[in-house]
Amino acid sequence: MMDEDELDRLLDKLTPEAKVRLLTGADTWRTAAEPAVELRPWVMSDGPAGVRGPSWDERHTAVLLPSATALAATWDEPLVERLGSLLALEARRKGVHVVLAPNLNLHRSPLGGRHFECLSEDPELTGRMGAALIRGVQSQGVAAAAKHYVANDSETDRLTVDVRVGERALREVYLAPFEAAVAAGVRVVMAGYNAVNGTTTTASSLLTAPLRTEWGFDGLVVSDWGAVRATCETARAGLDLVMPGPEGAWGDSLLRAVERGEVPQRAVDTKVRHLLQLASWLGALDQTSRPVSRPRPRPAAVRALVRRAAAAGTVLLANRDVLPLDAERLATVAVIGARAARTRTQGGGSAGVFPQGEVSLLDGMRGRLRGRADVVHVPGPGLGGPPPPLDGTLCTDPDSGAPGVLLRILDADGIELSAELRSCARQLEPALPPGAHTVEIRARLRPHETGAWTFGIAGFGRMSLRLDDRELLHGDFPRETDDPALIHVMPPVRTVTAELRAGTLPLLVARRELAPDTGRAVIVGAAPPVPDTDAALDAAARAARTSDVAIVVVGTSEDDECEGSDRVHLRLGSDQDALVRAVAAANPRTVVIVNSGGPVELPWRNEVGALLLSWFPGQEGGAALADVVFGLMEPGGRLPTTWPATLADAPVTDTSPSDGRLDYTEGLHIGHRGWLRAGRTPAYWFGHGLGFTSWDYEELSGPSELAPGQSFAVRVRVRNTGPRAGREVVQVYLARPGAAVEYPRRWFAGYAAVHARAGQTVTAVVHVPAKALRYWDERAGRWRTEAGPFRVLAGRSAGDVPLSLEGELRAAG
Repeated sequence: MMDEDELDRLLDKLTPEAKVRLLTGADTWRTAAEPAVELRPWVMSDGPAGVRGPSWDERHTAVLLPSATALAATWDEPLVERLGSLLALEARRKGVHVVLAPNLNLHRSPLGGRHFECLSEDPELTGRMGAALIRGVQSQGVAAAAKHYVANDSETDRLTVDVRVGERALREVYLAPFEAAVAAGVRVVMAGYNAVNGTTTTASSLLTAPLRTEWGFDGLVVSDWGAVRATCETARAGLDLVMPGPEGAWGDSLLRAVERGEVPQRAVDTKVRHLLQLASWLGALDQTSRPVSRPRPRPAAVRALVRRAAAAGTVLLANRDVLPLDAERLATVAVIGARAARTRTQGGGSAGVFPQGEVSLLDGMRGRLRGRADVVHVPGPGLGGPPPPLDGTLCTDPDSGAPGVLLRILDADGIELSAELRSCARQLEPALPPGAHTVEIRARLRPHETGAWTFGIAGFGRMSLRLDDRELLHGDFPRETDDPALIHVMPPVRTVTAELRAGTLPLLVARRELAPDTGRAVIVGAAPPVPDTDAALDAAARAARTSDVAIVVVGTSEDDECEGSDRVHLRLGSDQDALVRAVAAANPRTVVIVNSGGPVELPWRNEVGALLLSWFPGQEGGAALADVVFGLMEPGGRLPTTWPATLADAPVTDTSPSDGRLDYTEGLHIGHRGWLRAGRTPAYWFGHGLGFTSWDYEELSGPSELAPGQSFAVRVRVRNTGPRAGREVVQVYLARPGAAVEYPRRWFAGYAAVHARAGQTVTAVVHVPAKALRYWDERAGRWRTEAGPFRVLAGRSAGDVPLSLEGELRAAG
C-alpha cells in the first residue's frame, strides 16, 4: 500500500481535468486509465454466486456457487471463506479485479424479491458470513465490495424509495453487517439506489460517519450502477467513484462545480486518493508490484467444493424416518416435478451467470442409482412463467444445422452486417457493428410434442416473431422503466401461442429494432404445450404408487424471485401444492425438495415423509442433493431466516412505499425478533435444521457477572443421542429481562458447530462479543451498555432454547 507522501506525489502529477475523469468509470465495468501516474484500468463484475466478467456472453461460462441464502445456511465460516477464495480465482481467470459481493442487505420481509442474493434476516449472522466471504475473496488479491449501503432491503421502487428508519435500528440492525465487513478489511463499499431518512445514499452523510470516522474504512466507495443522479450533493459526500461511465452526473459538471467553488477541491483530491490507494492494493499502478500469479484449481476440485457447499447448505426441515434412503433396498424411484429436470440453480437478475454446467436433481438421482434402481421421471403440471430461452436441446442454426441459434445483426435496409452461431437465444449484449439497426435470432425448431407451444420475445422497441410464413407477433413496445436490471438483463417478455407438430422443422425468426436508451438485449424463448393438470396429477400419483420412494421437486420461478421486483405472495401455486398432496397420498415415503431462494408457504408440510430445502443450489446442486438423500453427506444447513406458515402470519410484510416512503415501523424487531415480539409461531424458526442424528442439550455454563464492554464465552454441553455421527450448530441468544431500555425479547448472539460420534458428549464454546449487549442511545448519539440482569439462552433455533443462565451486567465505573 502507498503512504501519504507517495499519494501526494501522484496527485501533484494530475491536472484537475484528469482527477475528475478518474472518478467516473471508463465504460460499464472498467475504470479510467491515467498515463501521467501509470495507472491502469481495473475491472469490476457482479459476483455473489459467480463471477460473470465484463460481458454477458454464454460462451464465457463461470463456476456457479449456491445462492447467498444457501451459503448463509451452512453456518460454516471456514467453508464460506474457501468459496470466497474460489470466487477470487474465478475473477483472476476473467481479468476481474473487484467482485461486487457480498450483498449485506437483510431479509426484513419474506416478500423481498432479491433475498436469494442476500444472506439472512439477522445482522450478526449476515455480518459473520459476509466477513468470511470477504476474507476469502481478498486473500487472493481481489477486492470485495460490500453492498448495498444501506437499508436497500426490498425491490419495489428501489431506484427512488426513501427508507425511514430510526437511528437505533439503523445502527444496531442495518449498518451492523457493514461494520463487520469493514472490520474484516473490505476494500470497497457500494452505495445503493435508495434514500435513507430523506437523503439518497450516494449523497448521504452515512458515507462518512460512521463508515470512515467511526469504523476506520479507508477503501473506495462506489455507486451502484446508475445510482448517481446529481452532481454537487454526491460530490460533497463520501462517494468516490461513479459507475458506469463514461457519461454520468460528475465529469464536466463536477469540474465546473469545483471551478465555481460549489465542491471543494480537497473533496476531489480525497476521492482520488482513495482510488489510487485501491489501485495500489490491486497492483494497477506501476509504482507497485503487480499481482502475484496464483495457480488455478483443478476443475474436479472446484466441482467437489461447490458440491460440498450445496450439501452443507441443504436444510432438512422435517424427517419422519424416511431419510437417508438406502440405495440397496430400492428397485424403483419416482422423481416427480418439472423442477426435477430443470432445477433452478440461481436467482434472476444482474448477478446471473452462464454456468459451466448444471446438474439437475434428476441427473443427480440417475447418477447415484445407475446400475442399482430404475429412476422414473414424471413432470407433473406445468410451472408457468415465461418460456425458457431457446438452446441446442430444442433448435438448430438454420444454415449449418449445428445445435443453437443464428444471431444476425442487420442494417436499416435489412442487409446482414454480421452473423454467428450462438448456443442460446438469451443475448443480452450482442456485438453491434457500425450501422447496426436490428438484432435478429433465427432457429430451426425441433419440437418433441404436438400442440400449442408458447413463444416469447423480451426486449424493448419494435419487435416481431415469425414462424415459417406466419407472423405471430409484431408491435412497438416502449421502455416503461428506468431500472437498469430490467432494461439490460430482464426486459419484459411478450408471449404468443402457436400450434406445432412433433417431427416438423419450422423456422422461427425473431427481430428487435434497436432504439436509444433501451439497451440491446433480446431473449427468445419457447415452451411445450401445457399439460392437462388432472392428467398430470394422475400420472404423478401412479408413478409414486408403484415406486419404493417418491421424490417431488417444487419451486419458484423468475416471476417469483428476481431482482427488480418484490414478491406479492409466498405461494408455490395450486398446481404444485396439488402435486405434492397427490404424491404424498399415493406413497407415504415421499420426499419433497423445495427449490427456492427464500421462504414459500408449505401447506402440506405435515403430510410428507421428509422435507428438504435446496435453495438455488448452484451448478452441482443435483449431485449434492443426491448425496444428502442417500446419506453420503449430512444435510448441514440451518435456516438463516424464519419461514412463515402463511404470509399473513409474518410480522413484517410491507415492501411497497407510500408516497415514496417506506417506513421501518418495526424498529429492531425483524426476523425472529419480530416473531417473538408478536407472540407468533412460524412454520420453521431461524436456526432450524435437522441432521441424520439427534441431540440432547445437557448443560450451559458461563459468567455470572460482566463488566461493561466485556466479551465473554459460554460452554454448552451436548450429547449425540442418535445412531450415527453428526454435526450440530449450537446457537446462543441473549435477553434483558426487566430492562429500562427496549430490547427484542431475545436476539441471536453467536454460535459454534460441533461434531460428535453416536453416543458421544462434546462441549461447544460460543464466543459472544461485547457489542451484543450494547445499544445505541439516540439522545446521546453513542453506544451504551445498560447495567442490570441479562440472560443467556442456548439451543437449536430461535424457538428451541432449552438451556438458560442468568447474569448481571455491572454499572460503568
